[in-house]
Amino acid sequence: MTFLHRESQVDLTDVVAFDVDGALQETAEEARRQSRRMFLRRSGGAALGGAALVAGMGSSTAMAATPKGDVAIANFALTLEYLESAFYASALKHAGLTGEHKRLARTVHQHEAAHVAALKKMLGSAAVKRPSFDFGSAVTSQSAFTATAIKLEDTGVEAYQGQAPFIKSQAVFKAALSIHPVEARHAAWIRNIGGMAPAPAAFNPALTKSQVLAAVGATGFIKA
Repeated sequence: MTFLHRESQVDLTDVVAFDVDGALQETAEEARRQSRRMFLRRSGGAALGGAALVAGMGSSTAMAATPKGDVAIANFALTLEYLESAFYASALKHAGLTGEHKRLARTVHQHEAAHVAALKKMLGSAAVKRPSFDFGSAVTSQSAFTATAIKLEDTGVEAYQGQAPFIKSQAVFKAALSIHPVEARHAAWIRNIGGMAPAPAAFNPALTKSQVLAAVGATGFIKA
């Protein structure tokens, strides 16, 4: 797996594993050990996202009853949704997108922004703050945008898939299942635009926590 990073590419073929129990503590420790991981201190768990998380979980009482691991999942999800929303917003401004590329970016940005709003509403005061981003050369051309978007969307799909078995709350689990196919559709759409097979295999691999954390950290997109 390769992400475009500024003027070069980062090889992430062997990085991408999720456990939920103790996720906040694990990611805080990793953030202290490794550079460009400051965001992990604030995000703590595995990837997830989507507007449906709000349903039945909007009150502080409901959040207090939510397992800590699931709160960690939601906060890491929020960080990733911040990342994706910011990426598409930046690409719309700087990548010179036209035609179907521009239509995709507008649509997916709206989806990711809705995920951000929903997660923030659900988490309330427990929500992590938006990091700062620098997408470098990944948003300075249509071809660079396409390659990066494919990797981001593929990673998101595989992260949902890898984390779903560890979610304890029915509300969060149902939310994850409602968002996962949307992310898969994003991935298929951008793959098709980029001339890649939208559904390349009969079975899809799942990503683990450590792989996702390494993949996102290695991009250098999240600065602090």
